[in-house]
Amino acid sequence: MDFSLFYFADTGLTLKNRYQLLLEGAKFADSRGFSAVWTPERHFHSFGGLYPNPAVTSAAVAAITERVSIRAGSVVAPLHHPVRIAEEWSVVDNLSGGRVGVSFASGWNAVDFALRSENFTDSKRILIETVETVRRLWRQEELEFVDGTGGTSAVKIFPQPVQPELPVWLTSAGSLETFEKAGEMGVGVLTHLLGQDLDGLAAKIAAYRRKYTEHHGADGGQGNVALMLHTYIGTDRDEVRELVREPFSAYLRSSIGLFARAISADMPGVDLNRLTPADLDFLVARSFDRYFDTGGLFGTVQDALKTVTTLKDLGVDDLACLIDFGVDTDLALEGLTRLDEVRRLQG
Repeated sequence: MDFSLFYFADTGLTLKNRYQLLLEGAKFADSRGFSAVWTPERHFHSFGGLYPNPAVTSAAVAAITERVSIRAGSVVAPLHHPVRIAEEWSVVDNLSGGRVGVSFASGWNAVDFALRSENFTDSKRILIETVETVRRLWRQEELEFVDGTGGTSAVKIFPQPVQPELPVWLTSAGSLETFEKAGEMGVGVLTHLLGQDLDGLAAKIAAYRRKYTEHHGADGGQGNVALMLHTYIGTDRDEVRELVREPFSAYLRSSIGLFARAISADMPGVDLNRLTPADLDFLVARSFDRYFDTGGLFGTVQDALKTVTTLKDLGVDDLACLIDFGVDTDLALEGLTRLDEVRRLQG
């Protein structure tokens, strides 16, 4: 199984040297044989707010690394013109010598669509159309678009990408439809355990593999499933629990809206808009226990190896380890050494 690093920091939890963990972590991943570094797209909220444009952060990563893949996790496709996406990522592909990959998402927050309000109601269809258009532009096809006169002009992107095909994933919060669509399209899936359990994930991965084989044949490969997990590896499980409790609880609290689906799965009938401060404390505490025990990669090397074995058996290809949830930067970087031990020891 591949191991990669994933970033989604809260700007309010990282006040100084906000990109130090990204850059130092990328150097570590590059030198130790990790598969990739993922950065997201997030707008108008402190949670994830360090990353309004993954092409920009990826360009920074490209400049300081030599081997590791550089990926968007994710580009919110309906917020952008497909030409702009293809152009930006072609630049990063050139800067990196052909190491980029992009996971595309449909978006879920209405406020994000202040960037392109007309695309909100039909975002899922536009996602698929945008992905296909970007892939065609990447191949140096000349496509027609409406120009300033109201007519159309044929355009081809520059610079020409290094890779002849753009590695692509679809981001899924747990929708079976998205898993199956990714299989049909012959692209990967980027997902997480927020709002879905391991049994549900296993069923969706199996459906993805079936669709992939149906549409691309037995010799077309089986695709790629990347799973994002909040991660910190220490030397004592109880010590790790107490070390990450405060920062991860603060992280959960700051992102309560994003975790609404997961909360609803754990506690049906909960109305987030009517929670008292005491209710919120209880909810965060319960969520922390769930993610620490079953929804993340926490504990010792041996704890992590058990989790890795389980996920490998489910069909996960790449563990996208989210490390910037609020643990002190020096401690987070120290934990990477033990995460690398897990990567090397896996069976």
